[in-house]
Amino acid sequence: MYKLILNQVIKLFSKRIAFLAVGVLIGMSTSAQTTAIDSANYVQPFSKTSAFRTWSIGINGGLLVPFNEDFQGANYRQPGFGFYVKNQILSTIGLQADFFGGQAIGYNSYDNSLSQYRTRTVSAALSLYVTLANINWRHKKSVIQPYFTGGYGYMAYQPVITTEAAPGSEVTSLYKQPGNGIIKSFFVPVGVGLKINVSNTISVDLGYSVSLINADDFDGLIFGTRNDEISYIHAGLEFAIGNHQKPQLATHNPVNSMRTEYLKIERLLIIRINAQNAQIDALKNEVTTKTELINNANASLLKFTTDSDGDGVPDLFDKCPGTPAGTIIDGSGCPLVFPAVTVPAPKQLEIVKATVTEQEKKVIKDAVDNLQFDFDKATIREVSFETLDKLAKLLVERRLNLRLSGYTDNMGPDAVNLKLSIDRAEAVKTYLVSKGVNPSKIEANGFGKENPIASNNTLEGRTLNRRVEFTVY
Repeated sequence: MYKLILNQVIKLFSKRIAFLAVGVLIGMSTSAQTTAIDSANYVQPFSKTSAFRTWSIGINGGLLVPFNEDFQGANYRQPGFGFYVKNQILSTIGLQADFFGGQAIGYNSYDNSLSQYRTRTVSAALSLYVTLANINWRHKKSVIQPYFTGGYGYMAYQPVITTEAAPGSEVTSLYKQPGNGIIKSFFVPVGVGLKINVSNTISVDLGYSVSLINADDFDGLIFGTRNDEISYIHAGLEFAIGNHQKPQLATHNPVNSMRTEYLKIERLLIIRINAQNAQIDALKNEVTTKTELINNANASLLKFTTDSDGDGVPDLFDKCPGTPAGTIIDGSGCPLVFPAVTVPAPKQLEIVKATVTEQEKKVIKDAVDNLQFDFDKATIREVSFETLDKLAKLLVERRLNLRLSGYTDNMGPDAVNLKLSIDRAEAVKTYLVSKGVNPSKIEANGFGKENPIASNNTLEGRTLNRRVEFTVY
């Protein structure tokens, strides 16, 4: 059944393609040449459907023309009427419930045995409504919008046939049907048209539709393999329902809303740029004013700083200008005269090195080997206290001097490593002083990553490089 209906649609539109093409081209051309009706239809992009009017109703009237193989004489155009209710789902797609009624008349059956048929019909269908030109890149809103529809429906019709043998006599259908000859059948409606937007609420509807009936008995006679069809050309009005302050979704041009948003952003940017330019101009004026003040100050300062002979005394205060280079002068720029002075030769200082026993060396070595700090800190761990206490006792008893040299590995920033090495050397000094050692006898220095005693490329090497060296003298 559906394959047959599809073939009929193809045949139908192949015969009427010129009409459809002209209609669509006229609609597109008119849409491209129209200007915006008004700018009150702005809706922020990506708004919900509730921001629009989506429901509308329409009424129309026109001419109904049948197409069939059963009656080969003239098919007279008879009046028809219809109305519909439409809900717009998207800017380009809607669902439309159509209701139609009318009468079809034809003459001369294929075998000339029947002179005339007259069929009254009513139908209801649900169709998909597709708008083609509400998106417009040239104008804010299109005045003319082409559309096409396609759907599925149910039709009831009653054919009445007049025989040739007895003119004027009428029979209700050639076959027995329940309900006094009323026949019911499914059908497929397809159509095209133009909507002319007269206002924000009213549109003129000009359309052409064809109903492909799933039966060959619309005229009361079955002949051939082709099902019957009826066409309907109409004109009517469509009325949008809802708040008049909201635009219709069916006629809304989302491109215009995007353009409006762009203009808003553009205006805001212009305002901000102008404000920033004003601030820049004010800063430029301030810089110019301060530059002039600095130049004036430099010019005044120049006479106080000019030193022609380079003796360190400005020319303004130099009482002896032209002093030769290297001459020792007084505050007024004049050379100083020194009396001859005999300086005695300095006495040779005797450096005494301290000597320590093997047992004392072991005390020092144990203090070095057991010295431990918290990770990345200068806090001495408790395990080091015993050997440090013995070292402090040795230093006090022998009155020895001690030089502490802190070192780190090369991991981390140099400044951090240098500070850590100094802090650890100072921590050892502080501990020894707390145990009675004279602070003047201890010198604490830090050298960071300098003087490594092993390679920093291995964990063992870096461990050896993190150390505090003890030098007793």
